Amino acid sequence: MELRPLADEYAPYFERYIALVPEPDALPILSAQAAVLAGVSSSLPAAKEHFRYAEGKWTIREVFGHLIDAERVFGYRSFCISRGESAPLPAFDEDAYVLRSGYDGRTVAELVREFTLVRQSNLVFLSALSPEQWIRTGTASGRPISVRALPFIMAGHVRHHLRILQERYGIPNV
Repeated sequence: MELRPLADEYAPYFERYIALVPEPDALPILSAQAAVLAGVSSSLPAAKEHFRYAEGKWTIREVFGHLIDAERVFGYRSFCISRGESAPLPAFDEDAYVLRSGYDGRTVAELVREFTLVRQSNLVFLSALSPEQWIRTGTASGRPISVRALPFIMAGHVRHHLRILQERYGIPNV
């Protein structure tokens, strides 16, 4: 079965994430990313965790918290659509979620631990899907999306934010 989604299986907005995953299978990438985030966390000075590169931008802690939020949302979408959910799934306002999260009061190490647990749960779930479930489509944020597009979005989303942490927050070796 082809794991890579076709362009009509996701909203054009998500192409920026899917393009960051040229590999044919996103599951091995998903499996490795928690360790990458743990490596970033272990090399990050605690004093820098509250850094934001511009007024109104998220702190490093909030970036890591946003990764948790997105992981939960994309995992939930995968679950619902794989089960044949026909009701449209809602969008999420990442800025509003972060604003109300309290993530800036938690350490990056704590946030990476939570991300790792959510990601592990999603991996167990995704690894057990049948070929029929992988190709199911539903609606999220008012647009069509397939189950098989979501792991690519998840992997690309983390890669996107790792790049931002490097380029805008000055975290080396991301």
